[in-house]
Amino acid sequence: MEQLKGVVAAITFQSPDGDFTVFKVNSEEKSGTVNVAGRVAAPLLGEQVVLIGRWVEHIKFGRQFQAQSCQRILPTTLAGIERFLGSGAVRGIGPAMAARLVSHFGESVLDVLAADTQRLVEVEGIGAKKAAMIRESYALQSEQREVMLFLEMHGVSGSYAAKICAAYGSEALSVLESDPYRLAKDVAGIGFRTADQIAVSLGFDRNHPSRLEAGVDFALYQTAQAGHSCVPEELLVKETAKLLGADTFEVAFLISNLMKNGSLCVEDWRGTHLIYLYSLYTAERTVASRLLELQSQAKPIDCADIHEAVAQWEKQAELALATAQRAALVGVLEHGILVLTGGPGTGKTTTVRGILELLSAQGFKILLGAPTGRAAKRLSEATGREAMTVHRLLESTGGSKGAPYFARNEDNPLDADAVILDEVSMMDIQLMSHFVQALPTGCRLVLVGDVDQLPAVGPGSVLQDMIRSEAVPVVRLTEVFRQAGESQIVVNAHRINQGLIPQCNSADFQFIEQRNEAEIVREIVALCASELPQDGYDWAREVQVLSPMHRLECGVENLNKQLQAVLNPMTPDKAQIVSDGQLLRSGDKVMQIRNNYEKSVFNGDIGYIEHLDSEKAIVTYPEGTVVYDKSELDELHLAYAMSVHKSQGSEYAVVVMPLTAGHVRMLQRNLLYTAVTRAKEKVILLGTKAALNTAVANDRTRRRYSLLAERLHGEPYE
Repeated sequence: MEQLKGVVAAITFQSPDGDFTVFKVNSEEKSGTVNVAGRVAAPLLGEQVVLIGRWVEHIKFGRQFQAQSCQRILPTTLAGIERFLGSGAVRGIGPAMAARLVSHFGESVLDVLAADTQRLVEVEGIGAKKAAMIRESYALQSEQREVMLFLEMHGVSGSYAAKICAAYGSEALSVLESDPYRLAKDVAGIGFRTADQIAVSLGFDRNHPSRLEAGVDFALYQTAQAGHSCVPEELLVKETAKLLGADTFEVAFLISNLMKNGSLCVEDWRGTHLIYLYSLYTAERTVASRLLELQSQAKPIDCADIHEAVAQWEKQAELALATAQRAALVGVLEHGILVLTGGPGTGKTTTVRGILELLSAQGFKILLGAPTGRAAKRLSEATGREAMTVHRLLESTGGSKGAPYFARNEDNPLDADAVILDEVSMMDIQLMSHFVQALPTGCRLVLVGDVDQLPAVGPGSVLQDMIRSEAVPVVRLTEVFRQAGESQIVVNAHRINQGLIPQCNSADFQFIEQRNEAEIVREIVALCASELPQDGYDWAREVQVLSPMHRLECGVENLNKQLQAVLNPMTPDKAQIVSDGQLLRSGDKVMQIRNNYEKSVFNGDIGYIEHLDSEKAIVTYPEGTVVYDKSELDELHLAYAMSVHKSQGSEYAVVVMPLTAGHVRMLQRNLLYTAVTRAKEKVILLGTKAALNTAVANDRTRRRYSLLAERLHGEPYE
């Protein structure tokens, strides 16, 4: 190993997770600027550093120092101090001010900044207000430096230091040393595993109460991530003990005490303790009570004969409605809430248009919404009326710590007499809670969706539970209309739903049998890069590759790499950056992977990287342009390929999907059905017949733990 000393001249690149940094160092011993790269947290501009590592010859960037450790040293020479202060590391001090400070205070300038900042006003251009700003910035920087070193000493990336200091201020080190598990609750981006790594490094016992309690919270969070609103006590004990490698008895004792003292939300139902995250417990109760209120308090309809009104509209529209469609139109006038469900080609769009006309005839003000921008756009195109995302309807903005804040709520409800919400299968219990709270008393609610699709990505199964409850009116459309029946996609979607193998012998529905996964990947790339574009399809906006899984050769991650390399190859004019373990490049098709209320961009939104550099990315979405700084790039994932779950609510001209033995754990009927129903013009499946047969035959869907249906029934009894 070799040693390199110098002053940091520039930060060229830092991965958002802080695991990798490229920077330039001015080294007197090497008589010039040296390129440094390594898995070290980024130092500050102007800092003196001592690096341990070795010299390497990079194939593209030439000779550079590969650092394995980076020790930061406060500068001692006047020139070094001036460079450090003039680097911008301290707010309020630029190169000119740094020169004046060094000229006035000499080598004691850092001591003045640390402990005697009232003297700063002696320097021309610094008043009391600016002195206070400089003092605060230097103190924060000093604290941040200590936190950064602490984290690195305990095997955690120093890039978290800024967030930790922002959360705890001068108490940051104290919190880290006394109770690092607080980080998992208080600091965005730091989860249980990172906090646990710090705690274990500090010598915390496996059964330390803080660790066990944090583990319970994390296990509950993982339960919600898996789609459950709650979890039985026995299962929570088992999962927490497994997660922590802790004693089951200790975990059970802790959970029992947390239930007794009210730290956990618990519902006793039929002899079972069901445990909730507080937010999900509140959301589920709110949705149930508000839906029952809306159903009983709907604004009356001014219509002497509802059946005659429906018949008149049917005659004027020159339509011959199916019995179920007619029942839906009658139901929306008779009931405060109506659930309308059905597969492709069953006339949901026609029925929604009829509902709009009948409610408009009553003089009702009607709002249309859907969970995603893509679904809202489809609803708008189908009805000829403006439709908005639920977030836009509720006027969402970022609240504290990135949590959502909705301007529309029970105190400031939507201005509507009726709301029609499409793609309700995508609504999780928390978003549904915010939505129903914003509906004014008397408002009618029409919920439209396909209950046979995959449930929401988030916790709960709102549509399924409402139907299962039998507490609200439900109309299910089952008749496939002739014009829709001409599409083999629609025919096969219903065949799959009935447990029948799809007929793959038409131009719009194909199955390419291929056992070799590497060959499947090459075929998918060829389809997207040449074959489908030759047929007139735009690979970026009309073709979507869907996969049942993220891992393996035919999974989302590898498909994205292979498609990116061919569809958006590296050229001299394109910038690229490594983020969250993936390579992002100018021009890439990307997806927002979690809700960002401050930027008004949400989980599943698709955009294209318009500009990229080491500090930021600019992504263009259909709704507008969003700027991400480098610490936010982990919110973006490549979207040449995506999971079937992420495709919900979308519609593409062409869907391409691999089906292989490696995906057997995820192959199920509702997943294949959801994928197929995303396509308007063409479906291309690639893989083995055995995998296709497995997907069609597997109709076992895992029941999500939830009590929404029971609450709508009036259980659990209060």
